[in-house]
Amino acid sequence: MKTCALHDFLQEMKPWLDKDYIRSAFLDSSGRFVLLFLDGTRNVYEIDDCTREQIDAVLEDLRRRGIRIGE
Repeated sequence: MKTCALHDFLQEMKPWLDKDYIRSAFLDSSGRFVLLFLDGTRNVYEIDDCTREQIDAVLEDLRRRGIRIGE
């Protein structure tokens, strides 16, 4: 698990934010952001500087990119 700011998270994930790389994204029961990649990799992020609404906006952006939201 990685702890980071929302801006840093978005910059790190920018090259991978595509349905060709990410199978799905969701928030786990602890509110951590989880990305599941097509190659089986699972990255978990504790984003510590934003609101739930900002996280929901990120999830909606991923949905618009064709990435499945939810486990």
